[in-house]
Amino acid sequence: MRLENPRHRMRNTAAFTGMAIAGLVIGYAMFFIGLYNAPFQLNVKGYYIAVILLISYSAIGVQKVTRDNAEDKEILAEQEARREFHQG
Repeated sequence: MRLENPRHRMRNTAAFTGMAIAGLVIGYAMFFIGLYNAPFQLNVKGYYIAVILLISYSAIGVQKVTRDNAEDKEILAEQEARREFHQG
């Protein structure tokens, strides 16, 4: 990607990406281990699993929408600047 577009830069380092993935995996592992050892009935455990999956999906969705909206604003501002340059 960088060779195709010299202005493109990587947003995150490999260490930051690895830390984010490790945090996610460790968090899920701790949640499921705790839930497995909890003295709840099976239907209550299922409820907690459904809730954490919904929260995870929502967090990823909000992050993606926020990032996409920010990128769209940059693209639209650049297009507007080009349009004004060519008109005047």
